[in-house]
Amino acid sequence: MEFDLLKRIIAEEMGLDTDEITMDTTFEEDLGADSLDVTSIIMALEEELDIEISDDDAVEIKTVGDAVDKIKAALGNED
Repeated sequence: MEFDLLKRIIAEEMGLDTDEITMDTTFEEDLGADSLDVTSIIMALEEELDIEISDDDAVEIKTVGDAVDKIKAALGNED
């Protein structure tokens, strides 16, 4: 669920097809996202899921998989 939601938000924010996004996709290198893009994605996630991702956690997000892990932690769904 978290991954599908994140893919949808990334695709909307970056103007991409969801098929282009995997857990290993990097925001900076693969998607060409800058810090403002990543911040926009995180803010959209926080609003959609009613969660908060701290600034310290946000700077650790390099890949889509990292973001999914942070979402799960914020939701209390860590595996």
